Amino acid sequence: MMNRTTSKTVTFGHPFVIDGFDGPQPAGSYTVETAEELLQALSFPAWRRLSTTIRIPGIAGASVVGQVATIDPEALDTALALDAAAG
Repeated sequence: MMNRTTSKTVTFGHPFVIDGFDGPQPAGSYTVETAEELLQALSFPAWRRLSTTIRIPGIAGASVVGQVATIDPEALDTALALDAAAG
C-alpha cells in the first residue's frame, strides 16, 4: 500500500486550545502533518487519512525540546475559526 504525508503551516494570532495538550498554546506558526494511505480497491485514486499531528515547539530553558501530538483535524479547524473570529 502506498502512503503519503502532507505538511502545512497554520498560524494562530492568539493563544489557542486543542484537546490533547495540557493547556493553552501560545500564538504563532505551527507545522501540521497529515498521513494518508492510498485506497487501491477503487477505480480512481482516493486517499484515507491515517493521522494528523501538530508540532509544538519547546519553551526556551525547559527540559522538553518540543512535542508532536495527534489531533483531530476538525478540532484544528474549530480552533483556527475561533482564532480568526477573535481577530
